[in-house]
Amino acid sequence: MKILLLGSGGREHAIAWKLTQDDPSLELVAAPGNPGIASLGRCVPVNPTDAPAVVALASLERPDLVVIGPEAPLAGGVSDALRAAGFRVFGPSRAAAQLEASKRFAKEVMFAARVPTAGASWHSDAASAKLAARLRGAPVVIKACGLAAGKGVIVATTLAEADAAIDRMFAGAFGAAGAEVLVEECMTGEELSLFALTDGEYFHMLPVAQDHKRLGEGDTGPNTGGMGAYSPVALATDDVKQRVASSIIAPTLAEMRRRAIPFRGLLYVGVMLTTDGPRVVEFNCRFGDPETQVVLPLLESRLVDLLVGASEEGGMARVASPRARAGAAVTTVVASPGYPDTPFTGGSIRLPAETDGVVIFHAGTACRDDGTLVTSGGRVFAVTAVAGTFEAAQRASVSTAERIDFPDKVLRRDIGWRELARRAGTT
Repeated sequence: MKILLLGSGGREHAIAWKLTQDDPSLELVAAPGNPGIASLGRCVPVNPTDAPAVVALASLERPDLVVIGPEAPLAGGVSDALRAAGFRVFGPSRAAAQLEASKRFAKEVMFAARVPTAGASWHSDAASAKLAARLRGAPVVIKACGLAAGKGVIVATTLAEADAAIDRMFAGAFGAAGAEVLVEECMTGEELSLFALTDGEYFHMLPVAQDHKRLGEGDTGPNTGGMGAYSPVALATDDVKQRVASSIIAPTLAEMRRRAIPFRGLLYVGVMLTTDGPRVVEFNCRFGDPETQVVLPLLESRLVDLLVGASEEGGMARVASPRARAGAAVTTVVASPGYPDTPFTGGSIRLPAETDGVVIFHAGTACRDDGTLVTSGGRVFAVTAVAGTFEAAQRASVSTAERIDFPDKVLRRDIGWRELARRAGTT
């Protein structure tokens, strides 16, 4: 089988790793890929958001399946262009990808489907947004409605902070993503990340993860794209997963079908476990990052079967429910200094020797002409360890992350700290 994978981050490296683990004979082509993916397949310098260039590449390579990793190509309609050219694609249409690309659209779908979520209003000017914040009262959540690489969310603890966030967004801090702003009820509880692979009607859920968005230990500091994740999560009981499936995923997919824009691909559901039960924080239209790096190593089933099933109408009904391995996985992100605002790149990297049960996924790396590996992004690596216990996985992940060498690297050493506290009986 031949697969064309679009993307260049840690998520795409994890997808490539899992696909080739399942089938070492698989032929993998990545656009543009990264140095880690290059060890598993062939990388070509094609921009994944350039639809004509991607279609031309697919026409040359003739893959059996195109897998779209990041959100930007999906929001830009690359999947539509590929399907129109006759290719099998894993990833929703541009219209369906609005569930991530437009927080306003996502709220409209949830409200129509009676999906439990935070109350919210959307605004195209600062004055009305600030008034809405005052009506809600602090704390209040201010979100850029468009795509902001996971960083366009501000939890304002005071109205002054809310005003500042609103002003920043309308001043262009998140580019076009902040042209419209969501003012949202602040929910409390712990968050979970759930992945549903779906053909638009039938769906299967993968192991549940918990992401750590804040830069600093103890969940302090600014929001980031994600500093680490772990799986499984003790809070994700069978009852919680069933409630998410029946009260969130199923009605959302039904509402999308009612609108004649069925969602086929991976629906990422970020939920808050509140005292009233699971409520949606956000939808994404693709695998999460860094959750993918922690979920896929625990997946015993063949990933390609699930991706093919989610690429066609009725396909998931023919795919068996995914099986998870025993044990636990922890992912620690290693980031560049200055991340998330002004990451420094170009630092030379030295990697430690490989260790059993640990995989180093490349996220923001590049190779110079002389072969030197250097940092090229904010999040540089995602270090995933799989072990028989959560504690052992956490130790192995942090230990390996510590031994990655580049100037002034940034990492958290407490990924899964709430889970550790639960296991110790201190929460």
